[in-house]
Amino acid sequence: MSSRSEILILVEDNRQKLFIRRFLLRVGIDKRQMIFAAISGGHGSGKQWVRNQFADQVRKCRQRNKRASTSMFAVMDADELTVARCLGDLDDELIKTSQERVDKNHDRVARLIPKRNIETWILCLTSHKDAQSQWSEERNYKDSKRAEEWDQLTPQASETLYAWTRPAVALPENLLDSLLLGLQEIPRALPVGQ
Repeated sequence: MSSRSEILILVEDNRQKLFIRRFLLRVGIDKRQMIFAAISGGHGSGKQWVRNQFADQVRKCRQRNKRASTSMFAVMDADELTVARCLGDLDDELIKTSQERVDKNHDRVARLIPKRNIETWILCLTSHKDAQSQWSEERNYKDSKRAEEWDQLTPQASETLYAWTRPAVALPENLLDSLLLGLQEIPRALPVGQ
């Protein structure tokens, strides 16, 4: 008998959790299919926690995918680092545990790495088309709004992300580089037909 499909999800904090959860619900994923790894609880670096958990979660995803449809989303802010460096750090974690790097053609693993942080993506995703190019990945916008304001913008940001992942959609020009890369990663981890 086949087990039900699952999506393993690794995030730094509750805002990322809300963002990816709302997106996956909009895609049509049942909340019972979403398996969130426990969040670090605010002790230490969320980025380091995701990095430390990544190899174990990828192993679980790969092993479970042999018997039931399983995919994974890992969300980690780049902060002051480059997205390429963060991807390399995640690959290093796999190598340390004698695993192969993420194979874009075979692994159902999406690595979403907003540069500087998820708030930058939220601003871009909730902006009018003409204003999207005003946001810089070099600037930290996290403290520009209260937590409640970010939480109110997150559902709209998730809805726009959903719209931008639909087949044959025309993406806005001058999109944030990290967001464009994330949009390329997402289809790999979505169930077929989503």
